[in-house]
Amino acid sequence: MTSRPDRTTPDTMAHILDQLSGAGEVRARKMFGEYGVYCDDRFFGVVCANQLFIKPTPDGEALEPSLEHAPPYKGAKPSLLVTPDLLEDTERLAALVRVTKKALSPPKPKKTKPAQSRT
Repeated sequence: MTSRPDRTTPDTMAHILDQLSGAGEVRARKMFGEYGVYCDDRFFGVVCANQLFIKPTPDGEALEPSLEHAPPYKGAKPSLLVTPDLLEDTERLAALVRVTKKALSPPKPKKTKPAQSRT
């Protein structure tokens, strides 16, 4: 594995989100100093040290069998490490995200807080 910078730069994050746009409604959220990535409100991966990692699923691994499994940070479970070539192939990348998203559980409904009465 090659050496990675410590943190993801805003320019890299913007580029990754742009490359993922064909997969659906994609957004990122800062998490632990890096980014969690969502497609249609399903958490499917992280961006750490300027690299995209996608949760491994049987369908995703079958679609892109050559992707290396690597932990995005020390102590994390291995994920699929998106190669620079795949990151630039927006059709293949979108297909990988869509099959991954399909295999993941839907987001849990947000709990609403009971209204407080004003007396």
